[in-house]
Amino acid sequence: MILTVTPNPSLDTTIELPGPLTPGEVHRAVRSFSDPGGKGVNISRALAAAGEQTLALLPGDPNEALLAALSAQGLQHRTVPVGAPLRTNITITDPAGTTTKINEPGPVFTDATTTALASLVLACSPTSSWVALAGSLPPGAPADFYATLIRELRQRHSSQGARIAVDASGAALAHAIAAEPDLIKPNAEELIELHRHHCGPAATAGLSGAALENDHQLAAELVRSMQHLGLRAALVTLGARGALFVPDDADAEQPLLFAYGPPVAARSTVGAGDAALAGFLIAHQRGQSPADCLRQATAQGRAAAYLPGSAMPGPADLSLADVVVEELHTTMKGNAS
Repeated sequence: MILTVTPNPSLDTTIELPGPLTPGEVHRAVRSFSDPGGKGVNISRALAAAGEQTLALLPGDPNEALLAALSAQGLQHRTVPVGAPLRTNITITDPAGTTTKINEPGPVFTDATTTALASLVLACSPTSSWVALAGSLPPGAPADFYATLIRELRQRHSSQGARIAVDASGAALAHAIAAEPDLIKPNAEELIELHRHHCGPAATAGLSGAALENDHQLAAELVRSMQHLGLRAALVTLGARGALFVPDDADAEQPLLFAYGPPVAARSTVGAGDAALAGFLIAHQRGQSPADCLRQATAQGRAAAYLPGSAMPGPADLSLADVVVEELHTTMKGNAS
């Protein structure tokens, strides 16, 4: 079973416009969609769509619309009370695939809520093959929440514990890599931010996420330059350009891999990265090779971008044959900085 942890879930509302968003103007929506969301919740939804057993852990009181939506979808979940409404995130998309997001901060975590969620994760983890720690941290949660949880999971299940994936950004991800998760899943902007946090701004001065999406060689080198800090393997999503897998630096036999496919007419990019991580975990769970894990991840992310709102793709939505996986060669070592 794959366990997902979403400290800051949301009810995601996506509004489709017939043309570009113009600030200050009145717009009439073509349609709108509402789905239970947050990175971990999306990952669990994608796993369930693929027929994989998953359990989503999140905060939320019994009367929450988000929890009712999870129940309606038949998604297994467990919660801890938070005593405040969960957040709503709004996404606006247009026919060109341009996405504008407005994310609320979420309810404030107390020390008791933080402890209760961590205890729930530890209690549910012994039967899990993977634990995915995903998304932003709500106000009040310590920046090292994921790092602390990784260490507690490793101490509790030292020899037979689940593998741990982290899909986060900012301080939460920066702290987490020191605890040595098995896999991280940044996008281009998150990778640049992580590198600047740990290595300083010089190497990436003036570099944007859009530019890095077009330079998968540099993206691989940025990952390699941080592996001595505790970063093991990384699945880096590069938007429409594809995805990159950088293996653990200790695995000298495993090559770096880059995957891409033909252009996709994106309808909504919300949740595409979450679908990609789910795809990687699905393939790994089934014992597939790193190349096939990356192919599945890329196909899932591409399929999610083609679907409306934050819909997660199922097997019928995937085009694995469209994805090309190539070996990538870089001379940078993991102890460079």
